[in-house]
Amino acid sequence: MTPPEQSPVHPYIPNSVPAVRRAMLDAIGADGVQDFYADIPGELRLRRPLNLPEPLRSEAQLVRHMEELLRRNTPASRTLSFLGGGCYPHHVPAVVDEVMGRAEFLTAYAGEPYEDHGRFQTMWEYQSLMAELLDVDVVNVPVYDGFQAAGTALRMAGRVTGLRRLLISGDVDPDKISKIRDYVRPDHEVVLVPADPATGRADLDAVQAALAGGDVAALYAESPTRLGLIDESLPDLAQLAHDAGALYVVGCNPMTLGVLAPPSSYGADLTCGDIQPLGIRMSYGGGNAGFIGANDEERLVAEYPTRLFGLVPTDVEGEYGFGDVAYARTSFAVREEGKEWVGTAAALHGIGAGVYLALMGPQGMQDIGETILAHTAYAKQRLARIPGVRIPHADGLHFADFPVRYPGGRPVSEIHADLLERGIFGGIQLGGAQALFCVTEVHTKADIDELAQALEEIVK
Repeated sequence: MTPPEQSPVHPYIPNSVPAVRRAMLDAIGADGVQDFYADIPGELRLRRPLNLPEPLRSEAQLVRHMEELLRRNTPASRTLSFLGGGCYPHHVPAVVDEVMGRAEFLTAYAGEPYEDHGRFQTMWEYQSLMAELLDVDVVNVPVYDGFQAAGTALRMAGRVTGLRRLLISGDVDPDKISKIRDYVRPDHEVVLVPADPATGRADLDAVQAALAGGDVAALYAESPTRLGLIDESLPDLAQLAHDAGALYVVGCNPMTLGVLAPPSSYGADLTCGDIQPLGIRMSYGGGNAGFIGANDEERLVAEYPTRLFGLVPTDVEGEYGFGDVAYARTSFAVREEGKEWVGTAAALHGIGAGVYLALMGPQGMQDIGETILAHTAYAKQRLARIPGVRIPHADGLHFADFPVRYPGGRPVSEIHADLLERGIFGGIQLGGAQALFCVTEVHTKADIDELAQALEEIVK
């Protein structure tokens, strides 16, 4: 038997006494803690101790050290940034921060006080507002992020159909694909059907061929694509999926839905995505929470692993409360027998998104969407006039994100380093002499012109 890992007894870490740890391992039949990490590939493991400095001996030293680290960071809000690609710079109204900062929300575990002080109602309001935006009946309490929402939606589809294969059509973020693969791999095989390189849109013939055989649980596509392109073939994909007996799952940026039709209107059985654009600040690439929307079909609602809040009657005629709907679906109720494990959620971000949607209303969402479309179109046209810059699929409709290619041979990293020296964060580097730029309602025509002028000087 492998001896238990040696570790110091820590006064503030429960069960760090070696005898207690050994008893716990024996109770579950594990040789050591490393048994719990058997699924992690060997090439990802660190085979040496962490390279850590000596411990700090006082709170004052710790504060000084942290301040030195923070001074190295340049927030995107303090410079001219064109970074997007899943975490977007949008204006956050002050009232959103005010409500999220209330003690009964901010200081509670997962935004969930055990004596409820309104969180159930705020979650119900959030779900209702999101359902209106998505044109669906049911929306979950947020999961960790949009990546998990996509994986969970696909697993839901697998449980509904009882089939194994999952198709991902078009241009999807490789990091998201990696997360989906990891999340569904116990039960599903993921098959990629790349976009048509000539158009950037879904390859309908390839999708139809991949659907043959009748063993596909779900077809997944996105609006917009990773490169910000609005794919006009999304309704055609719905028809292909349904003809093959598969469910249709669409990932979308909710900020687009003030100006674009919701996926449910063109055949999506499940709609998923990330609410970060809806009043959630960028935070070191984070500030995320995932949503899943569906119509009120028992076969779909029964497969939600997450909490759902609804109205419940009270003893007082005409008065209602807010509580869990079909709680027995969740791992909270049935633990390891649950459909999926539901742990700490991102409920606080759901509260923020609910406040944001209530403030914006339908007209506000339309105004923001139209502004972003206009800014994106202007940025594409302005940069396309620069010698040494090309805009792939420039004739397509892009929302916020759009690709830029530098065909001159100079590395993208060098071009963007020069931009940074001028105080500009360029787009995300994609490889292949391409970058992904982003503009939203917070950018101005002057900002875009400043970027264009800088590129004119840098790209020869």
